[in-house]
Amino acid sequence: MKIFAKNKKAFFDYEILETYETGIQLVGTEVKSIKNSNVSLKEAFVKVIGHEVFLVNSHVAEYLQGNLNNHVPTRSRKLLMHRKEIDKVMGKIKEAGLTLIPLKIYQKDRLIKLEIALGKGKKTHDKRNTIKERDLKRELGRDLKIK
Repeated sequence: MKIFAKNKKAFFDYEILETYETGIQLVGTEVKSIKNSNVSLKEAFVKVIGHEVFLVNSHVAEYLQGNLNNHVPTRSRKLLMHRKEIDKVMGKIKEAGLTLIPLKIYQKDRLIKLEIALGKGKKTHDKRNTIKERDLKRELGRDLKIK
């Protein structure tokens, strides 16, 4: 499994509750550009419109060897999920006030997949605790490495 892009900020800003694997509806030049790791999920988010799920504001750079029919870099891309999964996610979003966050885009067999997660936004004091835990782990790693 080759990972093309990760959303590292998602784990810092959100408490991840559940993850889902989805397919993405892509154009040919988008596939080639993603396979060259020219994709970014930093400002991307997932939006449910009707009974369909879309990846909005993700940046897939234009394919350099593409012609005049190259894709638009920040277009909305439809995510491929089963109807039952979409209904389940929609219920949780409405009921608990959760959001859908893209975590990583990767290749599974020959297909390009996107991992999305249901997340709850962290407060500032939760973020401080995360920073404190990360620093403690780093210090412990250094102490163990020295000995």
